[in-house]
Amino acid sequence: MRQGTGHRAQGAEGQERPGGGWSGRGTPRQSGFTLIELIIVVAIIGILATIAVPAMRTAPQRARESALKEDLYTLRSCLDQFHADRGRYPASLDEVVSMGYLRSVPVDPVTRSKDTWVFIFEQVTPDQQDERDQQAAPGIIDIHSGSDQTALDGTKYADW
Repeated sequence: MRQGTGHRAQGAEGQERPGGGWSGRGTPRQSGFTLIELIIVVAIIGILATIAVPAMRTAPQRARESALKEDLYTLRSCLDQFHADRGRYPASLDEVVSMGYLRSVPVDPVTRSKDTWVFIFEQVTPDQQDERDQQAAPGIIDIHSGSDQTALDGTKYADW
């Protein structure tokens, strides 16, 4: 076997041999990205960012709206369950909590307060009441958010 001389063996006309190496013509090719490739990648990232930013801007408001819809559904369901079990509507949300229909009064996600819920009370004519019902306060039949803001779909939160 022959010992190497420290130089790579080259074939005819300076071409690269199967073991790798430089062909002997010009300068060796450096690995990496060209300027055009980098510009294309940056442009694609910019396009994707311009699409994603508007969607992300409304994400917190969409989350609050979703939470409000879920809270209203739960509260209305509890009012209906209370009426079905007791034969009357509750006079306050604290009564619903004390009877075990809710763990606690939820916070209105839009106003961020427990005290801003708007209640719709039942309307009972005097001839429909008996003596027992006259002593009780009118019951809550529906509930709405106390916010006067407008949702992303153009409706008022108070109308939900």
